[in-house]
Amino acid sequence: MSMKLLILGLLLERDMHPYEITLVMKERTMDQVIKLQMGSLYYAVDKLAEGGYIAAVEVIQSADRPDKTIYRITDKGKELMEQLILQQIKKSDPPYHPLYMALALSRHIDQEKVERLLEDRIRETEHQVNFAYQVYEEHISIVPRSVLHLMYGKYEHSLTELKWLKRLYEDVVARKLNDIGNPISL
Repeated sequence: MSMKLLILGLLLERDMHPYEITLVMKERTMDQVIKLQMGSLYYAVDKLAEGGYIAAVEVIQSADRPDKTIYRITDKGKELMEQLILQQIKKSDPPYHPLYMALALSRHIDQEKVERLLEDRIRETEHQVNFAYQVYEEHISIVPRSVLHLMYGKYEHSLTELKWLKRLYEDVVARKLNDIGNPISL
């Protein structure tokens, strides 16, 4: 559903062909908040077109490349987009993080290995924090405020993860993961 919503939203901004949609998604780092696979994007475009939610407005032909079909959102597509947005806003799934289960059990393995992996993870997350803020800054004057909220939210989530990882790392270094009755210092 998120892929269809994203396609409809971007087509609301302007008419585009599917590859152009992926470029805009990547430029705005939307590929970091949705699993972007070219096959699923083209499949979603086909399904939206079959359902009358988007319509082909132009086919650009080239001798040395495949034809490019430019799509536009229809009134029916605008109605679907509104429904999808409202469904997504209502949705409240608990957060899933791949580190949660490993974290709960990491006290049972070699702490030096955990320490080294967390050092790498912290460096990677620092990069994500900086990149997310840079993307936000670069788009302030060119995207609507709603997109800025998405970008800044990605920055804040990355920053929160970085703080959490650093706090966890300190406990690993101090070999405190087996402690009981000792609250985490916030």
